[in-house]
Amino acid sequence: MVTFVASILLLLIGYFVYGRVVEQIFGINDQRPTPAYANQDGFDYMPMSWWKAILIQLLNIAGTGPIFGAVMGALYGPVAFIWIVIGCIFAGAVHDYMSGMLSLRQGGAQFPSLVGKYLGKYARAFITLLSILLMILVAAAFTAAPAQLLSQISPLNFLTSILIVFAYFLLATVLPINKIIGKIYPLFGAILIFMAISIGVGIFFFDYTVPNLTLTNLHPNELPIWPLLMVTISCGAISGFHSTQSPILARTLKKESEGRKVFYGAMIGEGIIALVWAAAGMAFYNGTNGLQTALGSGGPAGVVNEISIATLGTFGGILAVLGVMILPITTGDTALRSSRMMLADLLRQLSNKQVLGKRSLILLVIPVAIPAFLLSLIDYSFLWRYVGWSNQVVATFMLWTGAMYLLKHQKFHWICSIPALFMTGVVSTYIFYAPEGFHLEYRLSMVIGTVIWAVVFIWFIYQLVKSKTANKEKRLTNTYVG
Repeated sequence: MVTFVASILLLLIGYFVYGRVVEQIFGINDQRPTPAYANQDGFDYMPMSWWKAILIQLLNIAGTGPIFGAVMGALYGPVAFIWIVIGCIFAGAVHDYMSGMLSLRQGGAQFPSLVGKYLGKYARAFITLLSILLMILVAAAFTAAPAQLLSQISPLNFLTSILIVFAYFLLATVLPINKIIGKIYPLFGAILIFMAISIGVGIFFFDYTVPNLTLTNLHPNELPIWPLLMVTISCGAISGFHSTQSPILARTLKKESEGRKVFYGAMIGEGIIALVWAAAGMAFYNGTNGLQTALGSGGPAGVVNEISIATLGTFGGILAVLGVMILPITTGDTALRSSRMMLADLLRQLSNKQVLGKRSLILLVIPVAIPAFLLSLIDYSFLWRYVGWSNQVVATFMLWTGAMYLLKHQKFHWICSIPALFMTGVVSTYIFYAPEGFHLEYRLSMVIGTVIWAVVFIWFIYQLVKSKTANKEKRLTNTYVG
């Protein structure tokens, strides 16, 4: 229990201390007009109060990720707490802050545009395809999961439930941000927080035993911690999906100083939610073996439902249903919304002008909506095997984008480049070892992953030398001119 409480305190300290450090390194300027005012269009760009923005951001980035992922990550034991705390403070929250603030500085640009500006056109082409694929997978999975629950608790069949959920997705995607998202989602974000607080208090009230810190791998199947834990628990530690969501709120901030609350702060909030559910998973089933059995019989949704009802009674059951249904829906629709923005940015850059009118932008939902709908008809648990790795690749690219931005502006790039190097090792090893990847032997996967990491590291050293040389030449030129 001491480890659990200490972990929550560390996340809070991380926000107030390291969050401020990151903000100072980035360098905010509240005199600079934000896109909410400079590009105001009554659709995507419009000012919104920061407290609404942070609740919407938390809801958009969370979904069921910090709940389901944390419960499955709890199979590794208390070492999951370490990853959530360190990953959230030094990687995930930095990732979210940089993606949001760079978008804000670039007029509300989407993630692929930022990658293209700082990593080049080839990186942009790759990440555009990968990001849109990720949006399709997320929208499909977050259609199927709530539709399955809806069909279980109502007379509706699965297909009808999918159609209802998807119809809402399309509606929320094409309406101005202040119509549904700005009015209802802050309430849903508050429900997400209340749900986590209730379960956290319940852990103490019923005197569950949350195991204390140990570096021992407690996974019943003895799966390796590296790199599987870092992909299993993404939301709550670091998630590339967040870089596709932050630009939605970057177009609504009134001033740059709100960025730390909305982007860094929402990620810390998600980390606390992940800690609560990881602790609940370990404590409620008296260890990882019991949790493994529960996951095998009812999946993460069944575990969440059982813990909620046992801890909070009927009220907990209602919260569980709301969480498993509302959270995926409110993330699935913003996945479609961000994909619409990505395609609009892509067309705008290809033609160097505004291709479609504001209302005609709804047409850009179609290329993503159709495959997402078709994929939602298959086993959605299968989809998640591919969401995990692609999600963390996107996160890695965003961290490198942030590192190149800071390097270009002669700022302390290590806040991005160190976690970028770490995540490069994670994704490089994971794809060769995981069943959905090449499914190679663990040692061989580690060797290949290390080689790829070394190549990226050499590229990074080259960028450092190149930047240092360019800055030296610039200083000499300025001295000569002066």
